Parts: sequence; C-alpha cells; structure tokens
Amino acid sequence: MDVALASMVLSQGQVQQQASLSVMKKAMDQAEGNADFVNEMLNGSNVQMSQQVAQPHLGGNVDIKG
Repeated sequence: MDVALASMVLSQGQVQQQASLSVMKKAMDQAEGNADFVNEMLNGSNVQMSQQVAQPHLGGNVDIKG
C-alpha cells in the first residue's frame, strides 16, 4: 500500500468516527430532553393532565343510562 492510499483510508476512518460520535451525541441530547419532559410531566402540579396522557382512553365518555 502506498502512503497516499494509507493516508486516505485513515482520513476516511476518522471522518466516519466523527460522524458516529456526532450522531450519538444528538441521540443522547434528545434522550435527555425526553427524560426532562417526562420528569416535568410527572412532577408538575397538573396531575390530571399527566394521567390523561398516560391513559387517554379513560374519562372520555359518561354512561347516563339508568
């Protein structure tokens, strides 16, 4: 293998590694944002809203038949 080819292969490997790390950081940031949102919903004062989000099928209908 000549020096130019080896240099090019090494450079491509470094670019791929940097791209992978960038994607991983974005995924971690998004996961952290999701966790913050869930914590805010669970610890917030609006418990009814968090219950509605958790179980959206409950409380939508009222049976008025006697």
